[in-house]
Formats: sequence, C-alpha cells, structure tokens
Amino acid sequence: MNTQTLSNTTAADPTTGDSKKWAIVGGGMLGLTLAMRMAKAGHNVTLIEAAPVLGGLASVWNLGDVVWDRHYHVTLLSDSRLRNLISEIELEDKMKWVETKTGFYTGGKFYSMSDTKEFLSFPPLNLLEKLRLGGTIFYASKIKNWKRLEKMTVEKWLRRWSGKGVFEKIWEPLLKCKLGEAYKKTAASFIWAHTSRMYKARRTGLKKEMFGYVEGGYRTIIERMEEVLNENGVTVMAGCPTSNVAKQPSGKFKIEFAGGQPAAEFDKVIMTTPNAILSRVCDDLSEEEQEKFDSVDYLGIVCASLLLKKPLSVYYVTNLTDDWVPMTAVIEMTTIVDTEEFGGNSLVYLPKYIPAEHEMFEKTDEEVKESFLAALEKMYPDFTRDDVLAFEISRVRNVMAIPTLRYSEKLPSMKSSVDGLYVVNSSYILKGNLNVNETITIAEDAMDTVLKAELNAS
Repeated sequence: MNTQTLSNTTAADPTTGDSKKWAIVGGGMLGLTLAMRMAKAGHNVTLIEAAPVLGGLASVWNLGDVVWDRHYHVTLLSDSRLRNLISEIELEDKMKWVETKTGFYTGGKFYSMSDTKEFLSFPPLNLLEKLRLGGTIFYASKIKNWKRLEKMTVEKWLRRWSGKGVFEKIWEPLLKCKLGEAYKKTAASFIWAHTSRMYKARRTGLKKEMFGYVEGGYRTIIERMEEVLNENGVTVMAGCPTSNVAKQPSGKFKIEFAGGQPAAEFDKVIMTTPNAILSRVCDDLSEEEQEKFDSVDYLGIVCASLLLKKPLSVYYVTNLTDDWVPMTAVIEMTTIVDTEEFGGNSLVYLPKYIPAEHEMFEKTDEEVKESFLAALEKMYPDFTRDDVLAFEISRVRNVMAIPTLRYSEKLPSMKSSVDGLYVVNSSYILKGNLNVNETITIAEDAMDTVLKAELNAS
C-alpha cells in the first residue's frame, strides 16, 4: 500500500488548469472508480480511506497462507461496467470464465437447479408451481418500468405471479435468508433487480450460467487500480478515519481525522461512505437530508471464510431454505476459481445477511463458528472439522440499503444542500442489487450527471 500524506498532494494538472482540491471519502470500489475517472480527467484528487487497505467490501485478507477476497465476488457476463473497467486497467487477459451449477438445500436434501431439465424435475414443486415459478422469473427479466415495482411489496408481487405454494416453498425462505424479516417491507424492485441480473448472466442460446473472476481475485484489481491512481497523481490516504467534515467561512471544507492525523482542507468533498457515517461526520447537512439518510434501512452481513482440505459440493451457490440452518447460503469458490489459487485447497464462504442491529453481531467468533460448523456436519455427511485449515469471520453492519416502498422518491439529491458537498454512495443503487458492477455504475453515472457541471467549471 502506497499511502501518502496530504503534504504530498499532487498539484493541478497543467493541461487543465484545475486548482481545486477534491476529497473523495471512502476507498471502496465506488471511491476508487470515482478517483480514477476524475484523475484521468485532470482533476486534483485525494482518496481517503478509514481502513489500512483499499477496497472496502472488495478488500482482501489472509486465510491461512492464502490471500483472497474478504467477501465472495464473481463477475457475470452481463456486468458490462465492471468488464469494461477490467479491460481499461489492462487485466482482461487475466479474466477466467467458468460454467457453474446452482443447488438448493430444502427439506434436508440437496437438489440441482442448474438447467431446464433439473428445474422441471425439482421435487418440492408440482408441475403448475414450476410453470408459475419459471413464468415469474421470465416475466421479471422482461420488465422495463422498474419504478412501478417500488409501489408494491416483494411478497405481494411474488404471491400474485408465482402463487401461494411457490412463495411459501421457495421465495419466502430465500427472502428470509437474504433479508430476514425486512423482506416484509421490501419493494418488488428488489427481486426484479436480482432476477434480471442472474437471467442476463446466462449465455444467449446455451442458457448456461457463466461466472468469471480475475486471477488473484480482487487483490489484483485493487492493486492495479492503485497503480493507475498513482500514475494519474492521486494522493491516497489509507488508515485515516474521517471524524468530521465541515465547511469553513473561507468556503473550503475542513476534514478532521480520528487517531491524530492532522486536519486538511479541500475545495470539494464527495462522500461515498454508508449513510450512518454521513450522519455522524457531516453536521452541515440540512435536517431534512439527515432524516432522509437516516431513514434508509441497511442490511448487514456476518460472513465466514473457510479454507478446507476438500470441496463440499459441485455447486457454486447452494441456496438454503430450511429454517434451522444458520447461514444464508454455501458459496463454493473452488467451483469457479482454480484450486492452485488456494494452494490446492478449497475456499468456502458461509454468509448470513441480517439487519444492522441484529443480535448475531454481538456473538463471539467461537459461537458463530460452532453454529456454522455444526450445520455443515449435518448437511454434508463427508465433512469433518479436521477438513478445516482456516476459519475467519467478517462482520459489516452497513452493507446494502434495503429498497423499501417508493425508495427512489425518498432519497435526497446527490448534490447536497451544502455547496460543494456531494453524496455518491451505494444507497443510490436503484435499478439493481448491491454488487461491484452496480457500484461502478453509480460512480460513472454520477460523473455524467450530478458532478458534470462542477467538474466542467473546475
């Protein structure tokens, strides 16, 4: 990590004459993309990240002797923004594509749901229910006017199109796994976004799920993006948690940091952090803006990463619908990623999506580990705890903003009431669910809309 101090901030690009100093707070993929786009356009940018490393939810860590992504990520064929960025930073030759399989664990049994034949033979559903489920997915993939889906709950919409049996056997357990009880206030746009993305991931004609990854995982992508930032004069400040952002009488913004880092001044500030941080550090926002940001409900995650001697199954994702299972799904990364990346071993993620205030965040690592491993022993007869080479747990309280009814109408403008202060974060994902492709889309769309006039005037 090449961390610089503010005293080394790069001077304005002589080709643009831009003397304004921009601060981007938050060094996840959204902040990284914004910084790269702005720097390439000739602007004077400092990227500020609270953690000691860049990447945010896409950051990496050590799992035994393996360095890999802290949370599970894949690239879909339909992820055009992410694929274009990978090509732009010259990593396209490191992209690998693999056909995947999807499994279901329901009623204590595993079922494959990877193609049409398996779908039609799925035992928990009768023929009519299968037809209604397939019809719902196909219909959702064709919807263009997504805003009308914000006016109806996901439960009401799915019951209408899939019927009572399909909802109770398939959709409700999956929604509870993904959203907990928050699914009851979630808009139908949520399932539309998820279904649309997954449907598009299947290759035209063959209709097979093709998922991809970059060799080395997101470490490769983030390190390359940091190189590009350095090449374009961006100052990177990692390990600098922002404690306050306030506009001064001079018109500049003073950013203060926790932990003794000297305060610094900037002409413009873009916040890419979750709304909970906005409310804590941006005192100048209007009361109405504060209330709107605070009203956004977030979903959190407790995610275990396991390095195993052998794989658990042939499925990339196994959806879990039985109430007793403490995880949301089983993600077998080795079905996509070459085992050489993991020293010949297998990497498995066990995520649990829960509200930010859920009691699971208070459980110890040992308590979470015990419940997860006990579940694996019950689900997979061949699994033993001797297979576990490493076990680490990540906890993030504010991962995804939950799209409630009329969600897009409730968000304040990205251009805040404070002149020069912008909010460009993942809560503005309106036509998709949280993933790297969508965060890149938010950054690039903001460049073309709310930031365009300000950047052109710089």
